[in-house]
Amino acid sequence: MLFHVRMDVHLPAHLDQQALSQLVAREKAYSQELQHSGKWPHIWRIVGEYANYSIFDVESNDALHQILSALPLFPFMDIKVTPLAVHPSDVNARGEGVT
Repeated sequence: MLFHVRMDVHLPAHLDQQALSQLVAREKAYSQELQHSGKWPHIWRIVGEYANYSIFDVESNDALHQILSALPLFPFMDIKVTPLAVHPSDVNARGEGVT
């Protein structure tokens, strides 16, 4: 199942620099592990914001929830999830499209 996910990060001002650096390093390692596994095939930064658009390819809603809630930055995120389906006119998806 494919999901379009927008993640907006809102870090608290009271986090000290060392704790923030460790948190961001853990986030990067976890996200890259998911990317290498194929579960997080696309991620794009939103220009001018501490936010991203991502595509996740996982087996279920529950699997996506588990992945997102395990993100080290999860407590500081607003997340919007949109389930995706193949468009019948997409010539690159499962054939030549339907008219």
